[in-house]
Amino acid sequence: MTNHNTIAVAMSGGVDSSTVAAMLRAEGRNVIGLTMQLWNQRRLSGHKGMPESVQGRCCSLDDVYDARRVAETIGIPYYVVNHEDRFERDVVRPFVREYLSGRTPIPCSLCNNHLKFDQLLTVAKQIGADAVATGHYARVGFDEQRDRWLLMRPTDRSKDQTYFLFGLTQEQLSRTLFPLGGMTKPEVRELAHKHGLALAEKPDSQEICFVPGGDYKNFLDAYLAEQGESFPDTAGELVTTDGRVIGEHSGIHNFTVGQRKGLGVATGSPLYVLQIKGDTREVLVGDQENLYSRTLVTRRINLIPIDDLDAPMRVAVKIRHRHEAAPATIEKTGADEILVTFDEPQRAITPGQAAVFYDGDIVVGGGWIG
Repeated sequence: MTNHNTIAVAMSGGVDSSTVAAMLRAEGRNVIGLTMQLWNQRRLSGHKGMPESVQGRCCSLDDVYDARRVAETIGIPYYVVNHEDRFERDVVRPFVREYLSGRTPIPCSLCNNHLKFDQLLTVAKQIGADAVATGHYARVGFDEQRDRWLLMRPTDRSKDQTYFLFGLTQEQLSRTLFPLGGMTKPEVRELAHKHGLALAEKPDSQEICFVPGGDYKNFLDAYLAEQGESFPDTAGELVTTDGRVIGEHSGIHNFTVGQRKGLGVATGSPLYVLQIKGDTREVLVGDQENLYSRTLVTRRINLIPIDDLDAPMRVAVKIRHRHEAAPATIEKTGADEILVTFDEPQRAITPGQAAVFYDGDIVVGGGWIG
């Protein structure tokens, strides 16, 4: 294991990353605090449904203030790095594009995989730090036998964030520390108190940082209006599995796979959204049992403990963050394509989400559901 001398701590202004900074400082490490300014929370205020101020989200101005205060308390240098342009290009615009094409993206994985770690490590190098530490609940270790870095699930399974980190590369893992990996959340808060951090009881952020209240429709409306772009017409038909048109809808972005309420049609039995077809703007609906499927295909693959998938492999697969990983077989079916076959059918497999593969505690890797 490399002994890193200077560590840049990604400080979000929350209790987890603040405690990491205090822990490493108390160990006598040379610590520098970094906050990435990714999104101006007040940028869309004034548009319908967009609040003037926000609470309970990472990256707000209040969080920058909290992070700076912690840095002062524990006596470390602190910098705010503005990456708003890159965040908009690599996270927000793809999110908008995906939603309007009928997919359900997860911006937290996009952000971690394509921006946060990439940029944090670059900035860390520029300021003389050879590693980055974050408040994520995950573990990283080196496997001598395989000569590879591993990403593993944390002790506190209820806080497990490995689902959002499946895209980390060998280079990134070799320079990343997750000091909270062996701790539970109550232990972290206790440690924050011990280090005299004023935000020890600050609530966790629950929302996507740029979507207030989780209302995607209002965000899309406001963002497109600000960009001077008119909302594309994605209205179309509600179609059953046997091809019958049973109604019309005002836009495919209003639906997610598995949705039951708000379909706008009354039938004898409950109907669920089974599929959203971006090209024809059709929303396919059907019975609950039609929601279940045993297979999915993932692309844009990242594998961690292995270079390539040479033969079918038994794993457990998560198809969303809160999903209980289910037993499955994965096999390579193309240059950048893995077929997942579950032992038991899974409910509401959703294009745009990630499928993450586990071998016990070890994250084998993952890809994006097509």
